[in-house]
Amino acid sequence: MASLSIRDVVKEYRAGLRVNRVIHGVSAEVADGEFIVIVGPSGCGKSTLLRMVAGLEEITGGQIAIGQRVVNDIEPAERDIAMVFQNYALYPHMSVFDNMAYGLKIARVPRDEIALRVRRAAAILEIEAFLDRKPGQLSGGQRQRVAMGRAIVRQPQVFLFDEPLSNLDARLRAQTRIEIRKLHAELGVTSLFVTHDQVEAMTLAQRVIVMNAGLIEQIGTPEAIYQAPESTFVAGFIGAPPMNLMPVRVEGQRLVRDGCELPLSGNSPREGDMIIGVRPEHARLDDQGWPMKVELVELLGAERLIHGRLADAPFIVRTDARLAAPNPGQIVGLQIAPESLHWFDPTTQKRLPT
Repeated sequence: MASLSIRDVVKEYRAGLRVNRVIHGVSAEVADGEFIVIVGPSGCGKSTLLRMVAGLEEITGGQIAIGQRVVNDIEPAERDIAMVFQNYALYPHMSVFDNMAYGLKIARVPRDEIALRVRRAAAILEIEAFLDRKPGQLSGGQRQRVAMGRAIVRQPQVFLFDEPLSNLDARLRAQTRIEIRKLHAELGVTSLFVTHDQVEAMTLAQRVIVMNAGLIEQIGTPEAIYQAPESTFVAGFIGAPPMNLMPVRVEGQRLVRDGCELPLSGNSPREGDMIIGVRPEHARLDDQGWPMKVELVELLGAERLIHGRLADAPFIVRTDARLAAPNPGQIVGLQIAPESLHWFDPTTQKRLPT
């Protein structure tokens, strides 16, 4: 096992005189044995960053180190990493055992050692019964476990996961998330996991790196990122449903928007133009609160999502499904505790201290 250091890493693609920079000098430190998830929308650069760590993409600038060794100019096979891809990349004509053992055979590991490692990994992943089967005889979740087993037997210093759950259905994704967490708890190998799914990020990570347009927006624990997003991008990306964001103007103890005035019971960071943020679960239905016109009500089992418009801005409220549901077109009141309000600068889109 080893730590992973990413320092001022830049990636550019050149076509003649044109230069397209997709990674803009990102830096992150991953501790030995830590599980980090890189999350962001498609095209934000997260997979490119992972591929640079793996050595599959050249670095335009900056430095990547695994342990104490800078690996910028080291071939992928010599970096002592193992990668699990979105597509399982299994050899269809080989058995599960041979798929897991293939890399070790190429590395000329002794046959007895190969058998020991493969059977130990199969036991961890609960696929011992499938070792003699071909990939075509397995389900998608079982194939993904074989792909993870192939990485485990390598006994690498770093695991790299490139959206490995994207091809699984919702039930299998949830099941495989649990298996990956158990796997990390047992092996304790430094891991970098890339996904566009913020639920995967929040449930898997010890720390999360949120990326946007080739930059790191925020690094922190899932709890810290959810409770105190550093920008409107993070606030709107992390959370299902995401945080409600509404541009307003603060005038004394009131919020003004499009001719509507909302009373402000607490203090704001300053007066003037700002963006307020409210998590859907932090708004409570109350006849004396801010007036919201209901547009749609969604039942999600134990909870409801009430979609409406507050001061002509879209707004979502999460409520207990056991409470009476309002009807579309109805005006309901919202109570929001002052400590639940998040404040952002409308120009920089960054969080304001309160």
